[in-house]
Amino acid sequence: MLRYLTSPQLADYPKLSATMFADRTAQFKTRLGWDVTVDATGAERDAYDDKDPTYIVWQRSDGSHGGSMRFMPTTAPCMLNDHFAHLNKGAPLQSPLIWESTRFCLAPGAPAEVSAALMLGGAELALALGVSEVAGVFDARMLRIYGRLGWPPRVIGTAGEGRGKVSLGLWSIDSAVRLRMCAKAGIAPRLSELWRRRSLGDAPVLALAG
Repeated sequence: MLRYLTSPQLADYPKLSATMFADRTAQFKTRLGWDVTVDATGAERDAYDDKDPTYIVWQRSDGSHGGSMRFMPTTAPCMLNDHFAHLNKGAPLQSPLIWESTRFCLAPGAPAEVSAALMLGGAELALALGVSEVAGVFDARMLRIYGRLGWPPRVIGTAGEGRGKVSLGLWSIDSAVRLRMCAKAGIAPRLSELWRRRSLGDAPVLALAG
């Protein structure tokens, strides 16, 4: 199931939280070789985990982490503007209608449907918050994944070569995207709505123009 959790709420799900940060270590440090910080418990965390982001997490039936993303408003300090402004011609990307997505992580062995479920969660969260676009930095490998999911971003800027090549993209959000991701993830729209309401309250999904 999908959960939408702020940093303080992670304490209510210790197994989910611990396995999420451990899986981030496995993906970003061990497999991809990124220069990230891993603490004594084996958890990959950075300064933005301390700035009260919202996490979209796929929780397995045993309570452990299956996949996750981290969301933050671009009007506050965020990774995009602090470290990747060069992908936007050196200018910060700041708008109350644009949130940043980072740390897209899948647990080892996670099925393809988990990627679609996380993208669905991003659409649900954005619509509930009145956000019209989600910004993210990604490599060429992820662009292929987004294409297979049927929701590729609009590329704003690219830098680097080979494995170091990264791009900044914007995903436009509307209700049609939400329904398409429900189909890709194999999750009924009403069930996705129920999960969202449990975490974010009873505000209906906003029908934003695409």
